[in-house]
Amino acid sequence: MQEVRLAVFGAGFWARFQIAAWREVPGARIVALYNRTRERAEALAGEFGIPAVYDDPEELLRRERPDAIDVITDVDTHGRFVRLAAAHGTPVICQKPLAPTLAEAEALVAACAAAGVPLLVHENWRWQTPLRRLKEALDGGAIGQPFRARIEFNSSFPVFANQPFLAELERFILTDIGSHILDVARFLCGEADRLYCQTARVNPAIRGEDVATVVLRHPAPGRCAVTCVCEMSYASRLERERFPETFVRIEGERGSLELAPDHWLRVTTADGTHARRVPPPRYAWADPAYDLVQSSIVPCHADLLRALRGEGRAETTGADNLETVRLVFAAYESARTGQAVAPGATLG
Repeated sequence: MQEVRLAVFGAGFWARFQIAAWREVPGARIVALYNRTRERAEALAGEFGIPAVYDDPEELLRRERPDAIDVITDVDTHGRFVRLAAAHGTPVICQKPLAPTLAEAEALVAACAAAGVPLLVHENWRWQTPLRRLKEALDGGAIGQPFRARIEFNSSFPVFANQPFLAELERFILTDIGSHILDVARFLCGEADRLYCQTARVNPAIRGEDVATVVLRHPAPGRCAVTCVCEMSYASRLERERFPETFVRIEGERGSLELAPDHWLRVTTADGTHARRVPPPRYAWADPAYDLVQSSIVPCHADLLRALRGEGRAETTGADNLETVRLVFAAYESARTGQAVAPGATLG
């Protein structure tokens, strides 16, 4: 088995869990860690036995010559590190969101393509076990051709406690959880050619929007288009707090699929309703408040590793993720204008 030597850029909240997840994937080995604050990098490297620490990314690439780098830093630094990797001919995995603007995301994808360097995006949400089982049921034809879907992520979980920088973002929920939820809409329903969005800021202590509702049209040639409604909120006080679960209902010509609380998958047809639990695996290193999401990092990593080895195409390449980025910024444009928007028709 070909071993892939990785260097991690970043030592923040999510880096700890992504490093732990890499250790679950045979054939991946982290050989170096970069962080602009060296002491923080040394602490995290010591915890995981990573042999080399740097506070200069150029020096890391020059000395260590890793097979790939995994960028787990804030979005405003993504461009710098992706371009640096491209200049060194080093494949790069970038955390979502890919870039702070659509123009920058397009430029990063183009820069890596021009350099012949693979650009992959760490988009793990679609790799959650319940969502994968839902997709399998949908693709298996259990409900026939779908015509309508609803994807819900509504919570009052104190996300700003672990990631306080989120409260300072002028654009928040659509770039944060919206990058995930709109990617799930693409994963389940295919590409969208039109959307309409409304946003709101309910929490007065933050700068950006914390509520968004997006209606997407997913064309199906020769068939009825799928209308998908995506609800996202960090301002929803509900009877049962189910963070970080995503709920989905898909209606089709022969029945419906539902991903319900506590990982219940229900398939309803003329024969009745068949229900089963599809829980995620559990890992000792995962934060109990996030373990559904953090467990999905492992299969995401495995998919990216296969691509780095040349064993197939990753689901979440830079080019693929660019379609999700276009949805995010089309949603902001729609919310600004009050009009329906075609993704990619305007720069964010």
